[in-house]
Amino acid sequence: QVQLLESGGGVAQPGGSLRLSCTASGGTLDYSAVAWFRQASVNGRETVACISASNGIATYSPSVGDRTVISRDNSKNTVYLQMYNLKSEDTAVYSCAMGSDRECTSSDFQTWGQGTQVSVSL
Repeated sequence: QVQLLESGGGVAQPGGSLRLSCTASGGTLDYSAVAWFRQASVNGRETVACISASNGIATYSPSVGDRTVISRDNSKNTVYLQMYNLKSEDTAVYSCAMGSDRECTSSDFQTWGQGTQVSVSL
């Protein structure tokens, strides 16, 4: 059974950067879309970004737009979420999830990591 482990969260200042990692064990991510989600304490869960397995096409939430890059390194069984120009509203628990399909649009996400906290403050 695949397990996902997120890392790279922490405290950052507004305008700063963080790179989150999602590493799989017990299986491969090679054939699955992988998405990053976030949930702030007062908001519902938001899909931040997703990357397909077939051709690496990425989609992003408008709230993170051009401040975020999702990428994957299949040799390391890892998907990354690089975030730039962080804002206070980026504060949330970030979780990755493995899709049931190669494509983001046709995937159910039922395998989740535990999440990593990102806090953006002065």
